Amino acid sequence: MTDQTNSHPVISLSNAMLEALPDGVVIPSYDRSKLTPGIVHIGLGNFHRAHQAWYLHRLMQLGLAHNWAIIGAGVRPCDAIMRERLLQQDCLTTLVELDPDSTSVEVIGSMIGFVEVHPENAPLISAMSDPRIRIVSLTVTEGGYYQSEAGNLDITHPDIAHDIANPGRPITAFGAMVAAYRARRDAGHLPFTGQCCDNLQNNGDVLRSTIVALARLTDPDLAQWIDETGRFPNAMVDCIVPATGPVELSFVRNIGIEDAVPVTHENYRQWVVEDRFCAGRPPWEHAGATITDDVHTYESMKIRILNAGHQVLANAGDVLGIETIADCMTDPLIFDFFHKVQTEEFLPYVAGVEGISPQDYLALIERRFANPKIRDTTRRVAFDGSARHPAFVLPILRDALASGGTVDGLALVEALWARMCAGIREDGTLIEPNDPFWDQLYEVAEHAKSNPAVWLEMRQTYGDLADHPQFVEAFSDWLKLIWSAGVRAALKTYCGLGEPHC
Repeated sequence: MTDQTNSHPVISLSNAMLEALPDGVVIPSYDRSKLTPGIVHIGLGNFHRAHQAWYLHRLMQLGLAHNWAIIGAGVRPCDAIMRERLLQQDCLTTLVELDPDSTSVEVIGSMIGFVEVHPENAPLISAMSDPRIRIVSLTVTEGGYYQSEAGNLDITHPDIAHDIANPGRPITAFGAMVAAYRARRDAGHLPFTGQCCDNLQNNGDVLRSTIVALARLTDPDLAQWIDETGRFPNAMVDCIVPATGPVELSFVRNIGIEDAVPVTHENYRQWVVEDRFCAGRPPWEHAGATITDDVHTYESMKIRILNAGHQVLANAGDVLGIETIADCMTDPLIFDFFHKVQTEEFLPYVAGVEGISPQDYLALIERRFANPKIRDTTRRVAFDGSARHPAFVLPILRDALASGGTVDGLALVEALWARMCAGIREDGTLIEPNDPFWDQLYEVAEHAKSNPAVWLEMRQTYGDLADHPQFVEAFSDWLKLIWSAGVRAALKTYCGLGEPHC
């Protein structure tokens, strides 16, 4: 993305100034003053505003769903900053769609308020207790569900332990949801639907199990009520949405809009949703969402090819000092590595869906990743590898081992992650901490330089994968090669280019 000369006066984004925005900027056609709330959304990051909030805005542009407006919410200190910025501009957001051949700008208005962020979440609980709220949705990242190694609620985590001991003063989103369910039950109201919008397989089931398990520890009757009357639809979400930085802020300002929190996104969206709602829903399908009972097949294809594919690129790219995913795709060696591991070790464990085969979907992903206008950094994509690798990559590895397939590429992907966590690029520059468990990962990565198998002994990540000699041997060989000859030497060896180094 490049700056352009600003020939427009800069207009501060607000309801009052919508009509004054530059020609070509699409604005809400509906009367925002007549919108009423129906959704509380927890986790107001860029992805939500480019995805779920856009789908709702699209419906509103069609004259639909005006009683489903979004109230924003959050439980972290940084959410208070987002709240302040959005309230200053009447909760409007500028969306910039970056097609490889063009750029379009739209202001969306489906969000009408933002709950005060409070350490004990009383305002959030009150908002979710309002019977007008029929959906509570979340984007709290795939690592934000307090899951143990076994996939259950981690009751030893200090946040969860606090909510168990203090159910009326919870500090987590899930504790706040349980408290709101209690208030609604006690007032004789219907429960709300919990709608997960995070990149987790069976994400609705994960949300249900988290909520019900937490409720059961303080109020078994409430847990039963939630389990029997609440609904938690599974869904698959997809749109590449980079972080907003100085370049994006400058770009929007040069268009003529002063927006503190604009969002850039690719020219592609997908949302696949189960039709399991207990208190109604917006007609998402009229905005392009797919309503189906077979979410799992869609999400498996997307998570295994796109999300796992992101990890294939990001760790190698960051260690080599390559800034963006698009730059990785233009690097012939990294692209060959990506295509080979996808074709030989990912696609055999991916089923197609109606209208698209795994091979065609991979071709789509390669085109999307290569979009030069999407400045999606390798650092952003590599963030929170301790959650992303177990969620996206390791299930494929388990399937490959179970079927007797090759795991060389998968082992190389994990070795590249271990190399990145050593905290230094091949050009000598530092990789700043990029994981909630960075200190632990860094320490283990240092030990793994001389003893690679130590990395796989992180049982909270790898479980029994450390007991598979085929994987351990391949991983160890790759990590030794990476440290002795470099990342490119390892990629060349895997791709069959030149003489093997191991």
